[in-house]
Amino acid sequence: MNTNTNLRWVTKAFAELTVDELYDVLRLRSEVFVVEQKCIFLDIDNNDRKAFHTIGFIGDEVVATTRLFEKDIMYDGYQSIGRVVSASKHRGLGIGKALMQYSISECERLFGKGPIKIGAQLYLKKFYSEQGFEQSGDVYLEDDIDHIPMIRAEK
Repeated sequence: MNTNTNLRWVTKAFAELTVDELYDVLRLRSEVFVVEQKCIFLDIDNNDRKAFHTIGFIGDEVVATTRLFEKDIMYDGYQSIGRVVSASKHRGLGIGKALMQYSISECERLFGKGPIKIGAQLYLKKFYSEQGFEQSGDVYLEDDIDHIPMIRAEK
């Protein structure tokens, strides 16, 4: 089974999310960021309301998601992609790459072309580099996990 051909993507503003979609997105983020990564932090940070949410489905199951932010909301002068997450049971199938490609194209569709800045977990530097992002600053600690700022120049 080629999982990528079974992926269905949607992008919605916060107010457009159904209760079930919001629940599934928050559950996936909690499963990965809090439980899997053993990181106690407040995922629900009041920024969800400011974001567009990309959601990847296989059937009715939410398997991947990101938050997309217009220029100047998370970083001055930059659009941003955050809370990048895919379900552990579907990793290794290219869903993360498809998620980032979709998220980048949705930033362009929603906000126009422009540079995109992310706060990447350091261990994912190679993954984000393969998506066109370059390290733009020093390592910093966020929620006890090493991160780096990365920027994808306007293409």
